[in-house]
Amino acid sequence: MNSVSADTLELRALQQRNRIHETAAELRAKVVATRKKLDITTNAREHFVGGSILAILFGLASGYGVGGLFLQH
Repeated sequence: MNSVSADTLELRALQQRNRIHETAAELRAKVVATRKKLDITTNAREHFVGGSILAILFGLASGYGVGGLFLQH
């Protein structure tokens, strides 16, 4: 049977614990970055002009379609 000293086991445990903490910190950083990327208010500010143009075009097309219902040819 292979006997491993207590010092070696403690060193391995410390290394594993440090790796777990680093992984958890990386995960937290990625979650924060993803939340920033998917933030609705930030995206709305960045794409305000495009969204406005899209809303205008949709309004014009809807108005033209509804107006066409009431026109008699």
